[in-house]
Parts: sequence; C-alpha cells; structure tokens
Amino acid sequence: MPIEIERRFLVCSDEWRAAATSCRRYRQSYLSQTPASSIRVRRSDDDGTITVKGPRRGFARDEFEYSIPGLHAEHMLRHMCVTPIVEKVRHWVEWAGLTWEVDVYCGEAAGLVLAEVELDHVDQPFALPPWVGAEVTLEPSFRSRGIARGLWRDAVAPLMTTGLGPASGRPASAPPPSPPVA
Repeated sequence: MPIEIERRFLVCSDEWRAAATSCRRYRQSYLSQTPASSIRVRRSDDDGTITVKGPRRGFARDEFEYSIPGLHAEHMLRHMCVTPIVEKVRHWVEWAGLTWEVDVYCGEAAGLVLAEVELDHVDQPFALPPWVGAEVTLEPSFRSRGIARGLWRDAVAPLMTTGLGPASGRPASAPPPSPPVA
C-alpha cells in the first residue's frame, strides 16, 4: 500500500530560494473530509490529480493519488469542492541528499511558507536546513483544512517565538514537542 511519510516545518528565511531547482503553481481543495479519509482535488497547468488520504498515524498515512484531466479538476474545484481554494507555488530544493518542497502560499493564505520533506520510513534521520524553523507536522492549523480556514495565522506567532527551530538542539527524527500551554 502507498504510504506518505512527511514532515512539515515553518520556513524562517529566504535562504532556500538560491537552491530551488524548479517550481509549480497549484490550486487545491477537498471533495470530502471525514475522520477516516480525505479526498483532495489539485490542479496545476493542464494537469489534475485526485488524492485519497487515510487518517494520520504519527508522521505516516495511506495515500493514493490518481491523474485526471486538468479540465475535470478545474470543474471540481469550481463546482464541487469546499472553499476557499488553497493556492500555492511549490519550489523543489535539494538539501543534504533529500528533496524538500517549499510551499509559498497565495490568496487567502498569503504570507505562509512551509517546507516539507518526504521520508522512506518514520524514523529516518535527516538534516534540518538552516532556513526551517518550528516543526508543524502534527499541528492541525498547518494542515490544508486549517490553512484554508486561516487557523495558521493564530498558530504561527507562538511557534516562531518558542525557539523550536534547528538551533534548539532537537534532532530531526524526534517528534515535535507539545505546543506551549497558555
């Protein structure tokens, strides 16, 4: 079964831009979201995909992705998906033997920049680039639904001031600490 193992971090500087090898603009939203699964539609240029994801189990979850015609994706985004539509430009950056995806959000989520790295197994060690800050993998505010609803805006300020970036000494393979309690 296809499994996505992903870690997600806030981006704290523009240093990654010099190493970006390519980029692509995406528009995406959901046909369905339940505790058991989500069905995402994504459009880029003339391409479209439908992605079915299972519930998150730590850093991993089942993921099935299928190509569809771009016009079909566009129709679903305009007439069948939850709004607002999430818009972003994804940049690919090579760092320490892995490909990082840096998403610069536009539209309703303008101002948010996240970096993701996909891993082969949940305990795979990896080096954190100097341009990433706090890990937000398990934070609901930084999942697509939270981003679309603007929840990331209230969540980002406390994370930027907690010192949970690469200089904190926290190894990349460790789970993120619990958010601070107010």
